[in-house]
Amino acid sequence: MKGGVAELFDSFRKVVLPIATLLLLLKISYSSFDSTTDSLLQNLESSQNGSLPLDQPEQVSPGITSTSTNYSAKTGIRQQTCNIFVGKWVPYSKGPYYTNETNCVIDDRQNCMKYGRPDSDFIHWRWKPNDCELPLFDATQFLQLVRGKTLAFVGDSLARNQMQSLVCLLANASIPVDVSETTDTRYRRWLYKDYNFTIKAFWSPQLIKSYDSDPTGDPYYSLMNLYLDKADDVWASQVDKADIVIISGGQWFFRPFMYYENDQLIGCHKCNQKNVTKHTHYYGYRMAFRTAFKTLLSMKKLKGRLVMLRPFSPAHFENGDWNNGGNCNRTRPFNNQEMKLDGYELKMYMIQLEEFKVAEKEGRKRGSVKFKFLDTTEAMVMRPDGHPNHYGHWPHEKKLPDCVHWCMPGPVDTWNELLLATLKMEGDEFIQR
Repeated sequence: MKGGVAELFDSFRKVVLPIATLLLLLKISYSSFDSTTDSLLQNLESSQNGSLPLDQPEQVSPGITSTSTNYSAKTGIRQQTCNIFVGKWVPYSKGPYYTNETNCVIDDRQNCMKYGRPDSDFIHWRWKPNDCELPLFDATQFLQLVRGKTLAFVGDSLARNQMQSLVCLLANASIPVDVSETTDTRYRRWLYKDYNFTIKAFWSPQLIKSYDSDPTGDPYYSLMNLYLDKADDVWASQVDKADIVIISGGQWFFRPFMYYENDQLIGCHKCNQKNVTKHTHYYGYRMAFRTAFKTLLSMKKLKGRLVMLRPFSPAHFENGDWNNGGNCNRTRPFNNQEMKLDGYELKMYMIQLEEFKVAEKEGRKRGSVKFKFLDTTEAMVMRPDGHPNHYGHWPHEKKLPDCVHWCMPGPVDTWNELLLATLKMEGDEFIQR
């Protein structure tokens, strides 16, 4: 009997105990895995494709997902990085960085204070990432980081919205000189002499070559030719001189188009012509970003430079469409349970991300352009209160409400807080370019 017990104990010690120990260690390892919540793209792909492989978190989303400590000897910045694009809006009692009286240019259509917006709660919220704090915008620090560099904004009026926000934020440290080569404010250029830093705006709402076949027609409904394989020379001929390029677009792809490739008509969107292949607006949208990214990748002078995609900026029309009684009267943000990106906006976002990931991979392969994803979409889908609505003009002007652009000051300033944080995470590698 004693021998049988001894043999049983010996078997337990040699076989069962090691297995139990291994299972315990595996449990501990799994429970201590830092599964950082990723950006909107990762959340979407998780729900569509099932669980993500634990050993490949960085391959799923181009958002900032690192949790390591980053240090720059030149800037003296040491910070714990996290995914700054996933979080929520929290109340903020202090005032905005600037007002409509600050020495900077605010487009009247976004100057909500000037036109008497009665509520001010919309400027008393800050973006709070889930796993860290987003630092306040430091104008001097930003200018030190970009000393001797050129920043180009390529896109539509929302790109200009971000550019004007940045200039107003920087007014706390320096007032630039207008060195624009034209009086057209869509192509504004600012020079910060003390830092030899230049900001350039390139108005290019479709990013690719376009031609309005009826220039006198309705700007929203007249037919336009879109050359899907040719970048818009407005930016493509000059952007290779930039050190940072922020590219964006989205709101100008819904009108009727004739689509051309190799100068041959290959289809259309919202055209009534027979024997022409019909496409959705998503087709032209995808091709526009594909061509824009290919153009940037082909520029030898951009090698080692930084290209950022600022993705789709959601509109918040309620009670109707933009031209049919729609408005945006809300005065508080949504939380992330009340509002999610869906419908056509989700599709637009996903198309951008799919094309971005291809370009990012190709950039790494070539060792050329470095691509970064400035993922403002998740934050902005929760801000129906941040648009001008009826306060981008005087009441008697009877213009349509604007639920696309963003009040200044307002949530759009967060885009540049995220921009600064992203540049800081680049550290010395960015400064030395």
